[in-house]
Amino acid sequence: MAGEKEKLIYTIREQLKSDMLLGGKWLPKGQLRAIELSASVESAPSAPSVEQRSEPVVVSPEPETQAPAYMTPQVEEIMNKKQKLKALAAEVAGCQSCSLSQSRINVVPGEGNANARLVFVGEAPGQSEDEQGRPFVGRAGKLLDNIIAAMGLTRDDIYICNILKCRPPDNRDPQKSEVESCCHFLYEQLNIIDPEVIVALGTHAAHTLLETSTPIGQLRGKMHTYHPAGLNKPIKLAATYHPAYLLRNYTPDTRAKVWDDMKKVLRELDLPVPGK
Repeated sequence: MAGEKEKLIYTIREQLKSDMLLGGKWLPKGQLRAIELSASVESAPSAPSVEQRSEPVVVSPEPETQAPAYMTPQVEEIMNKKQKLKALAAEVAGCQSCSLSQSRINVVPGEGNANARLVFVGEAPGQSEDEQGRPFVGRAGKLLDNIIAAMGLTRDDIYICNILKCRPPDNRDPQKSEVESCCHFLYEQLNIIDPEVIVALGTHAAHTLLETSTPIGQLRGKMHTYHPAGLNKPIKLAATYHPAYLLRNYTPDTRAKVWDDMKKVLRELDLPVPGK
């Protein structure tokens, strides 16, 4: 019981950190009641010893997916999302739907907060991502980290993934057939996380999610709506330039445009805009 309680406290503490960073200022009373229940479980009288029992006791183990009785609905939902994303990542690892499975070193499913209000979606892993199995860890990833930090957030507050889960050879553009074979993984991730806002990084991410061929320069600067299959509500989407494009065109004009897009995202989430 002590181990389960420590795990619960750690989970709640980490979620509280995330909620506070994303604007949360209060907790519902139900969570406090749940913690009281956990205390009452520990303080309950111990069961009689085997020698004192007059009848044999048959112990039926609980299913692994069943949450403890004192688990709050909020924490249980987060744990369920993590389990679903983990299962999906395992499915991605075994995927051989296109030729990229033959050339990859690692699959790159995605990473971050399973309960994120904000999800960044890129086009495909690069060399560094392929080697490490993590999204946005190369030069473009470091620039994205700077953008996220400028927003007052960290990677622990958001979720990051790509349209493709495997690196195209020589970092070429994703092919239509590859996108068609792989995009269902992205759609499932978004359905599980159910964010409030998506940031589409670059042309391929924006075109895939918005089902359009409009140039990225015309898509950015405004909020769009993504209609995910399987969800009852649409998700707000902001399109902006890919960090790799920024590295190639690192001018005051392009940087100002990306920062303007990020300020729109923060306002959509009702979060403070740093430097305002």
